[in-house]
Amino acid sequence: TQDKIDSAKVEAAFSEAEGMAGAVVTFRGVMRPFTKQGEPLDRLVLEWHPRMTERSLREIAQDGLSRFGVDKVGVIHRCGPVLPGETIVFVGVASDHRREAFQAADYLMDRLKTDAVFWKREEGPFGTRWIEPTARDQDDRKRWSE
Repeated sequence: TQDKIDSAKVEAAFSEAEGMAGAVVTFRGVMRPFTKQGEPLDRLVLEWHPRMTERSLREIAQDGLSRFGVDKVGVIHRCGPVLPGETIVFVGVASDHRREAFQAADYLMDRLKTDAVFWKREEGPFGTRWIEPTARDQDDRKRWSE
């Protein structure tokens, strides 16, 4: 979505839809006001290709659903310009048991950070620069290759 994500509304709707689940885990990623180097950020711009990006998000969500045997997953991801403090991504997982719900949410975020089709650009007083997943992001993703 290019619209702001109302996290409280999205979380309430997700939880309500899964009223019979024994565990509901939600996560939201928020844009930080500083780069990893500590420089102030004006915005993060997430460029996307409508079909490719949407397909990658669906595949990641489906993989999380089937891999952990959870009842439901939900992923909402921003595209376009995002300002500091705004939600970039919402992930929800509903399951009979908490462990699978936590694992699925963790897996989904690791995959979204590395495999979702987005091109990310930071903008601030330093100008603009493209960013890639970090070595830590890649290491986190590798945990699930086993």
